Amino acid sequence: MTRGLADSIDKALGTLANRHKDRGSYRAPPKRATSETTPEKDVRPFSRAEKLELVSGKLLMAGHSKWAQIKRKKAVTDSRRGQLWTKLLKEISVAARLGGSDPSGNARLRTAIFDARSNNVPNDNIHRAVKRGTGELEGVIYEEVVYEGYGPGGVAILIETMTDNRNRTVADIRHLFSKHGGNLGENGCVGWMFDKRGYFAFDPSSLPEESFMELAVELEAADISLETDVFEMYVESERYLEVKDDLGRREIATVATELAMVPQNYQAVEPDKAQTNLRLIEALEDHDDVQHAWANVELSAELLSAGS
Repeated sequence: MTRGLADSIDKALGTLANRHKDRGSYRAPPKRATSETTPEKDVRPFSRAEKLELVSGKLLMAGHSKWAQIKRKKAVTDSRRGQLWTKLLKEISVAARLGGSDPSGNARLRTAIFDARSNNVPNDNIHRAVKRGTGELEGVIYEEVVYEGYGPGGVAILIETMTDNRNRTVADIRHLFSKHGGNLGENGCVGWMFDKRGYFAFDPSSLPEESFMELAVELEAADISLETDVFEMYVESERYLEVKDDLGRREIATVATELAMVPQNYQAVEPDKAQTNLRLIEALEDHDDVQHAWANVELSAELLSAGS
């Protein structure tokens, strides 16, 4: 780690500590254990390097980049924009039905509208979706259903759907699992293996590493990943909109953002099974009723880039 990077994070740590002190929640680092005969005044404080090590230990994750998966998914959805818009508008309608039509008081709706606009969904379509959700316009009532199962090699798969016909959807999902050598499981069989996190990706050419690391400390990131073509940051799900707004005020551009179900651990499988799992995930995401399909399969960059 360069001295400039260390200086940047040290400055950020000081800012973060002061902010926590103002909120009354800051805790100083624990003192080193000493013998009963060692006076407290002789306890050596943590050095800058040790503090950076503590921060890095909390922030740096073990390099399972989502960016390659997002790029591949984007290549697919760009060719099926109508289907993508349908899924985004479904989310808007459900969010409005559950939390009301005012985005300022409905965080889920605000996120859904932001995502729709980010994908160039016309405002008229967005407004109609909100009105269908609140009942001002007649429309289909969608129900949220989560399915869980296993792909080849014991890969955990979590599927979020919105459907107007549970029987049709579960039959279709079961068929897709069976077709690709997996099996649909019972509720709760794999859901515990995922954590909901806010995800942000940044272009290293517009946000230098030193600035990114300082930003990660200031925003209290839960995890980060430093890749050659992208810097990634994860935050607790309840802080997703707060961080997104903060980035907007700072005028810091992102190349991707989403609320994601992030695996706690990744499952390594043989290359042929990894390929079959990828085909299963893409088949699930291609289904009209499926909003998201999350999996803990470990996929190589070569596999993800093939055919994208």
